[in-house]
Amino acid sequence: MNNDLLFDFNVDKPAKTVLITREFNAGLSLVWDAFTKPELLDQWGAPAPMRAKTKYMDFKIGGQRFYAMISPDGQERWSIQRYTSITPKINFKMYNSFADKDENPELPGSEWDYIFSEQNGKTKVSITIFNESFERMEKLLEGFKIGFTITLKNLENLLTALSQKL
Repeated sequence: MNNDLLFDFNVDKPAKTVLITREFNAGLSLVWDAFTKPELLDQWGAPAPMRAKTKYMDFKIGGQRFYAMISPDGQERWSIQRYTSITPKINFKMYNSFADKDENPELPGSEWDYIFSEQNGKTKVSITIFNESFERMEKLLEGFKIGFTITLKNLENLLTALSQKL
């Protein structure tokens, strides 16, 4: 990871909230696209050796993304993301829950709030994740921090490769 780029991962257990801030050496439009276009999300959205596969995505208020993280042996872990608010290139919010392959959600889920800003060619993404259940948060937390750190590194690598093509 580029050591001059900001990366914070904080947990507020009493508030059932995870706060993540990550800076990328890429323009806002490219970073926004990486978070909102399935063909880009699938290139970075799962920690190796897993991979992400979007079955469908409708990025609009009320729309959703249905996708799986797939292990090397083919096991699929499905999730549904329902978009609740979108302000292009500034912010989007979604409700996230695990699901079965038939799109039946496993509740409780979590609310995600993404904020994007750019300064001097670097884009900062701030993510607040509110978990409906403390038990759910506790169960996921250790693996989530490791996995999400890896996926953000994947994103950094993808953005570097895409920026070089521009």
